[in-house]
Amino acid sequence: MNTLLILNPASGHGLGRKLRPRIERALRDAGVACDVLETSAPGDAVGLARDAAARGVGRVVAAGGDGTVHEVANGLLQAPPAADGATRPALATIPIGTGNDFAKLVGVHKLPPEEAAKRIAAGRVRVFDVGKVVGEYFDNSLGIGFDAEVARQANQATRLSGLAVYVVAVYKSFVSFRAPTLEVTSAAHSEAGPMMMLECSIGRSAGGGFYLTPDADPADGLLDVCLIRKVGLAKFLRYVPRVLSGKHTGLKEVAMFRTASLRIRSADRPLLLHLDGEVRAPDAREIEVALEAGRLRVLVGV
Repeated sequence: MNTLLILNPASGHGLGRKLRPRIERALRDAGVACDVLETSAPGDAVGLARDAAARGVGRVVAAGGDGTVHEVANGLLQAPPAADGATRPALATIPIGTGNDFAKLVGVHKLPPEEAAKRIAAGRVRVFDVGKVVGEYFDNSLGIGFDAEVARQANQATRLSGLAVYVVAVYKSFVSFRAPTLEVTSAAHSEAGPMMMLECSIGRSAGGGFYLTPDADPADGLLDVCLIRKVGLAKFLRYVPRVLSGKHTGLKEVAMFRTASLRIRSADRPLLLHLDGEVRAPDAREIEVALEAGRLRVLVGV
């Protein structure tokens, strides 16, 4: 199978650049012959992946973090699909970023390049769902409210890595965060009021290890939604460990539901979103979120 490696040299605060020779060698040793293209600016991976799909590449490996995977997935999803409606190339990843939540879904989380390459070489093909909002796809999660502010703070971090980036960002975000007043409408659940956050997920975790939707299945044809109503600072910080372990779902301030689509309206300000950790400010107070079932072909490590 012809393979393209799209590598983000800036991932992991420059770790991608240092690891490139090792990643290429790991793939070669695993029997994966590939061409290599590096990104040079945000958004580059979208075009590189879209062009790869047009050329008939069978497998695209994203070496980077969740942002790199997000861009590669969007590029693949913009290309004409196969007969079954899924992307023609299969997406794989070698995780070298900060959060690496998508890597959990495909069985390569926390693996060194050598082990990730072996799993990619022997991986099985699955087809995952994706979400879409304001013309952009997300492969793992969409967040509004506090987690979007956390993503903004995390993207500004330069000295920390891994889950520590997001834990620190959680505490810093409380300095300026004001809970938005949201109206959420879906076939499964509707509610209006001040909300700390709203997470619409394909996968189980976001932010490098916050298991907001611990029972999510990326191929069940539904978005898993976690809604957390406004609570005080002390209580919210006390609940953070529960979210890290996915044990928050029964709290009275939390609503969990599954739906194929939902509408979100902000009563008091334009919405701030994160898509797979990438911050977006669409200058809109109302958005429609829709699930597209079986759209992203992936390689799951075995």
